[in-house]
Amino acid sequence: MSSSSHRKIILLDEAKLIAEGARAAGRRVVVANGAFDLLHVGHVRYLAAARAAGDMLFVAVNSDVSVHAIKGPQRPVVPEGERAELLSHLDCVDWIVLFDEPTVVDVLRALRPHVHAKGTDYTTDSVPERAVVAEWGGDTMICGDPKDHATTDLVAEILKRFR
Repeated sequence: MSSSSHRKIILLDEAKLIAEGARAAGRRVVVANGAFDLLHVGHVRYLAAARAAGDMLFVAVNSDVSVHAIKGPQRPVVPEGERAELLSHLDCVDWIVLFDEPTVVDVLRALRPHVHAKGTDYTTDSVPERAVVAEWGGDTMICGDPKDHATTDLVAEILKRFR
């Protein structure tokens, strides 16, 4: 991993300071989140659209512990360090934070983004963290292409083809 990409992966405490500085400088902070297991074009389109909504994009990545709890014992396919490293090489991603919790609420409360970006598998009303983001006047935004891509579907297709 290049040192510049590696520096994008930071702890939440550091991310909080960066977000505070950005907001103080009048920059628009965006947070996107997900597992990003088996990175695919849907992920890239989602993150590019999220970045376009502001001046700085933080990507909160579910840790292996979090993905395992949410998606079951066979997931993630790709370990958290490798998932974060892949994301670190995307130009649209400014910072990456791993989190162990089942939801991104703690990250959102720490970073207090102007925008919480979610993919098109949600509606604005169905985003579980919407009320949390509204606490400080933040917006919830749905972005990316239609949900025609999913890691779960990719895994199923691979298994189907190689059985």
